[in-house]
Amino acid sequence: MDNGVEAGTLEGRPLFFCGIGGSGMLPLAQIAHGFGHPVAGSDRSRDQGRTPAKFAWLEAQGFALFPQDGSGVTSPDQVLVASAAIEDTVPEVARARELGCERLSRAELLSGLFNEAGFSIAVGGTSGKSTVTGMIAWILHEGDYDPTVMNGAVMKNFVSPENPYASARIGRPELFVSEVDESDGSIALYRPTIGVLLNVSLDHKSIEELRQLFGNFVAASGCAVINLDSPEAGYLVPRASDCVTFALRNGKADITVDPDSIDQSELGIRAAVIDNRKREVFPLILPMPGLHNLSNALAAIATASAAGIGVGHATYALRSFAGLARRFDVIGTSASGITVIDDFGHNPEKCAATLRTLKATPGRVIAFFQPHGYGPLRQMGRELAQTFARTLSPEDITIFSDPVYFGGTVDRSEGSERIVRLIVDAGGTAEHIPAREDCGERILALARPSDRIVVMGARDDTLTEFAQSLLARLP
Repeated sequence: MDNGVEAGTLEGRPLFFCGIGGSGMLPLAQIAHGFGHPVAGSDRSRDQGRTPAKFAWLEAQGFALFPQDGSGVTSPDQVLVASAAIEDTVPEVARARELGCERLSRAELLSGLFNEAGFSIAVGGTSGKSTVTGMIAWILHEGDYDPTVMNGAVMKNFVSPENPYASARIGRPELFVSEVDESDGSIALYRPTIGVLLNVSLDHKSIEELRQLFGNFVAASGCAVINLDSPEAGYLVPRASDCVTFALRNGKADITVDPDSIDQSELGIRAAVIDNRKREVFPLILPMPGLHNLSNALAAIATASAAGIGVGHATYALRSFAGLARRFDVIGTSASGITVIDDFGHNPEKCAATLRTLKATPGRVIAFFQPHGYGPLRQMGRELAQTFARTLSPEDITIFSDPVYFGGTVDRSEGSERIVRLIVDAGGTAEHIPAREDCGERILALARPSDRIVVMGARDDTLTEFAQSLLARLP
């Protein structure tokens, strides 16, 4: 494993996860535990009393949890798993250094386990990764292939009373499906049997950096599955040694749709899927709304085809795909007809997909957005403002709170007020209300029958609770 250790040398060793409750760490801790590692961890959110049910469940599953004070790191045999962004002053990091513990980033551990698998599928791209990973996992599960799956979101099909936090699925170690991240460059660590490239657009890095990262990813894949609707992704097709293409709007792709067959509703989307290689057509009934989810389905179907599963089988399996938590997740509709939706949208492309889905059906939109950090807001703030201004109508309302902040050293000089000003300057309707609780009061005061309230943001598990609290207080 680049910049780390080979997964084989970790066999049976105890792992300590710093930030074990995070959306990236929790499923990896589940998989490591399922593969036989003793797993312990700490989390600042647990110490602050946030999402106590999650941490109680982890303890009940045999994960040893400690305060984030270094007390859980006790032996040089332990491997510390910590984000590269974690400061050296964090007690666990300091204690691990004193003891001489090995330290791995989340991506180094994940890629080591992933690259050990005999057959591996990596899902990359700026947006849609979690949904496509979940779709592929469900197709494989329905085909009785028993995959191990690492996802960044809870997959509703795999939720059970025993596992309410099913962002991971423990199956055969030799069949591994995972979303892979370009934001920290760690996508370079993976050597997939099949590498899926959904799209290439601005998020955490410049386009030039993304071209290099994704180009190398495509070249490292045994077979690449590439979206021809994304010009930047399509540009990388020559880097692939073997390739299956898909597209909504390019009829020459291997897997595409008949544009005249597309039928959208608030509940889902239907289309005729075309396999141009065999000139075959299959009906797709997807219980998720939005053209972006139709594109996601084509990605999953193309990936299944690359893995040797028939397009008809893959298409049929997606009829029962239940979706993911916080991915256009309808919390409910009040007695007066106001619908509340919980969504992970946090970059321009993800937000645009969600807002376009909302605007495809009647009703005013009240969009609440909590930025997931000050750094990302500086990086993509202008594009984010353009997304809200262009996609929403003047009668729709966007409300920004201040960015989520859990402590640490970060430049907080540029915040949400700048983005709101840019939206208003572009003709949109937007307000900046610093505290989330005050945003909630404003939303409740504004809401009227047939409105859709969408709660958007990342890196904060309590956003779902916020969405649920709004629904509970609506008339």
